[in-house]
Amino acid sequence: MINVHGGDIYNIKVKHDFSANINPLGIPSEVLEAISTSLRDIVNYPDVNCSKLRNALSSKLHIPQQYFYIGNGAADALFTLALAKKPKTALLVSPTFAEYEQALKSVDCKISYYELQDSNGFAITEDYITALSPNLDMIILCNPNNPVGNTISHEVVLHILKRCFELNITVVVDECFNDFLKNPEYHTLLEALDRYNNLVILQAFTKMYAMPGLRLGYLMTANQQLITKMQEVSQPWSVSTLAQVAGVVAVKQEDYVSKTREYVEKEREFLCKALFDMGIRYFEPEANYILFYDAIDWYKELLEEGILIRDCSNYRGLSKGYYRIAVRTREENEVLIEVMRRIKSVRNYIGIS
Repeated sequence: MINVHGGDIYNIKVKHDFSANINPLGIPSEVLEAISTSLRDIVNYPDVNCSKLRNALSSKLHIPQQYFYIGNGAADALFTLALAKKPKTALLVSPTFAEYEQALKSVDCKISYYELQDSNGFAITEDYITALSPNLDMIILCNPNNPVGNTISHEVVLHILKRCFELNITVVVDECFNDFLKNPEYHTLLEALDRYNNLVILQAFTKMYAMPGLRLGYLMTANQQLITKMQEVSQPWSVSTLAQVAGVVAVKQEDYVSKTREYVEKEREFLCKALFDMGIRYFEPEANYILFYDAIDWYKELLEEGILIRDCSNYRGLSKGYYRIAVRTREENEVLIEVMRRIKSVRNYIGIS
């Protein structure tokens, strides 16, 4: 299961996909319209500099245009970063997003791991700082973390960043799920970019704007030498014309983002209450997905019902019994819970825990 990810609907036929953490409201209609209108433009090469998109992001986030590296998804930006930086040593938390390890290994980086504990909800605390040393070239943090769904205290993140600055360690913070948080402005490190040139922030259009198939993500850093090096080692035209057009329109969808946050919060509470009522232990979520633990093989049981969830046993630091579900629409969520209750009821009736 090393390379198993969520959203594998091409090899597994399902009725409902809860394995990929995508906005349940779907891609904004304005973005679809922009893509459709721009189809004829694919006869030309894309803008190699992504000028309009860079300008749109700069205006929205109040970040200088030269701070951006735009790529074919956040994963592309991550792998390009690894190739440009070529860190010899890095620290990852466990569990976290598997692609960090894959990107670092692609440049033969020696990786050490900071093991998070189930007993405290897999939280990253101030104690993490004790794992930092001058021998490290890079650390990668996911905030909110995937697959757990929890955030790191902003004060703790700033302490980590400051200590890494003192030790000359590059800090990569993945904020791809930040937009789903109740208070994203509190958790983001955007305001720290100017003060710390060792800081790199990853973001993507994939999750919030529900367009993973289009591939569009970006990286932000004040380190211009790093940006230049990334441009040198990356292929030209990696961001398609349609992706750039979609991105320009997507950044303007502020009402859509606000509506999404409200919707996800309500549906997340609905799912958490249902899990609690079934006696299933879940980890308090802050994003648009929920990690839970249970003795039942929910991946197998639900797949037989046409429902795909994420079996998290292939995450480093997790084992069989950990599962992740995305927050979907109320109709889909009700189907999921109804099926889970039925499975629980049958197993209880025949005496299987």
